[in-house]
Amino acid sequence: MADSENQKFCLQEVLESFKSCLSPEKEIYIEHYVSGWRGLVKLLNSLGSLFGFISKDAVSKTQILMNFLKSENGPHYATVQSMVKFELDNELVDVDKKGIYPESGCRTLLRLHRALRWLQLFLERLRTSKEDDKTSVMCRDAYNESLAQHHPWLIRKSAGVAFYSLPVRLAFFEVMNVGTPEQVVDVLGKAVPLLCEVYQITEELYQKHNLHDLP
Repeated sequence: MADSENQKFCLQEVLESFKSCLSPEKEIYIEHYVSGWRGLVKLLNSLGSLFGFISKDAVSKTQILMNFLKSENGPHYATVQSMVKFELDNELVDVDKKGIYPESGCRTLLRLHRALRWLQLFLERLRTSKEDDKTSVMCRDAYNESLAQHHPWLIRKSAGVAFYSLPVRLAFFEVMNVGTPEQVVDVLGKAVPLLCEVYQITEELYQKHNLHDLP
């Protein structure tokens, strides 16, 4: 897994992973969700060590989900929907306070879910940006609109510093590894709606079961 995380980011690969993520019934396959996140981790790693505070947490969370998927209860973790049902039915989630299940699948996914919203908002801003728009401002605004509300002051401060280290727009497009700026915008136009759909399905599921405030 470490080797795959150190490989170059490719936006097309992330697109394919999240495209495979949804079943015809709009259930979210955890294996493909994790695969998509491994691609996003490559993006975070390509932006420099200052983004390590988010990248390392994402790696840890995806590994926890894969461990569940490979366990004897693995079939219950095939999709996000089946995982939520299994853990709630068997009281494997610390709903009100931290207890004996600090690394439940539901809690683990919630952390990735919040970070996915930030990246989705950032990539959408990048897609619609103009040549002289600053990636640091786009990333900061997306963060403040999403992930910042779940982070303590020290992490928010570190994030603010990290955003100023981001490359300019054209250099960022090169990181995507899909071709010309026009091609990047085209692939982003396909990838961002998929990220949004996966996020929204998860969001509604967590709202339905009151899982947004898991400790």
